[in-house]
Amino acid sequence: MSCTSVSSFTASLFVPSKSSSFSNHKRRFIQCSLGGAVVEPKALAEPLLLNAVRGQDVERPPVWLMRQAGRYMKSYQIICEKYPSFRERSENVDLVVEISLQPWNVFKPDGVILFSDILTPLSGMNIPFDIIKGKGPVIFDPIATAADVDQVREFSPEGSVPYVGEALTILKKEVDNKAAVLGFVGAPFTLASYVVEGGSSKNFTKIKKLAFSQPKVLHSLLQKFATSMTKYIRYQADNGAQAVQIFDSWATELSPVDFEEFSLPYLKQIVDAVKQTHPDLPLILYASGSGGLLERLALTGVDVVSLDWTVDMAEGRRRLGHDIAVQGNVDPGVLFGSKDFITNRIHDTVTKAGKGKHILNLGHGIKVGTPEENVAHFFEVAKAIREPFESSFSVHILGYGASRKREP
Repeated sequence: MSCTSVSSFTASLFVPSKSSSFSNHKRRFIQCSLGGAVVEPKALAEPLLLNAVRGQDVERPPVWLMRQAGRYMKSYQIICEKYPSFRERSENVDLVVEISLQPWNVFKPDGVILFSDILTPLSGMNIPFDIIKGKGPVIFDPIATAADVDQVREFSPEGSVPYVGEALTILKKEVDNKAAVLGFVGAPFTLASYVVEGGSSKNFTKIKKLAFSQPKVLHSLLQKFATSMTKYIRYQADNGAQAVQIFDSWATELSPVDFEEFSLPYLKQIVDAVKQTHPDLPLILYASGSGGLLERLALTGVDVVSLDWTVDMAEGRRRLGHDIAVQGNVDPGVLFGSKDFITNRIHDTVTKAGKGKHILNLGHGIKVGTPEENVAHFFEVAKAIREPFESSFSVHILGYGASRKREP
């Protein structure tokens, strides 16, 4: 895919109000060989994404996509052929920067996320692991006892993952505030799930056995991860990350009462500690399948709750309240649909999210095999949105699964 810069006059996808200044607004575009165009961002004092999270007036919702750097891109596949090891790709500064910038160079998202993995800190914590093609994460010595937990070291990012800091510093310079540079970490319970289960799991029987038969052992492990991830977030922020997303992918395997014991306290501890040293750093929390835990996710104190696609955006807004920002939540499968279908789903999501404090994203990462031209279309449509929410917001009508607009 190649892109060239062109100028054009744009009309809004949504009809603006009479007072709107966005009709006939001259913008600069990047024209891509796959078709369509995305707006070329201008350098700002603060990236659009940060302004939106802080509740400032923005011309449109910022947009980026989870797993936007990855296997659906031909340019990434070429790198994989040359460097087949995921750990080599994610632990080499030059490769991390190149891969992180691939979607930026083509789509110009409003967030540029570090190419890495939530398990990257494990080696520095004395937990040997690998990520094997076709199998996923493998923990060579799964944790099962108090003695195993005693062998886990607290994480020192400066000594263990200096390439992460170097890559973030370069990304911050390359992106030059035209987008927000995003870091990320794994949440304590999710990291514990991997190291206790020995990798990915379908039933999570080992971590639950440990939780319910030896809770003190699990709490000891969770505390080490909480302390370590606090350090890791601070390290990423100090080296260029302008927002950090916390992935608690497996917390939703817990019942609400168990979430309150084994996940929520440690998430809150991380957020509270980070806010003491980095009060202006936006923290985003994502947990897939979190519909039953939304209100509890907000109790962590994060700035943004990222919704997956199983939650209606308007209902999620109602449950969380408008004081907290939301991210999401288009079904990743939508990107396999027609361009008209993709457009309609984007409009529906943005309208239901209402005005302000919304980051447009998917409800999960981009799927392997997603057509790259459909991703380009997603960004083209998203970046052309202008104030669809200026004079109304959506209210979900429970029982009917529909939404309507209510005038203020």
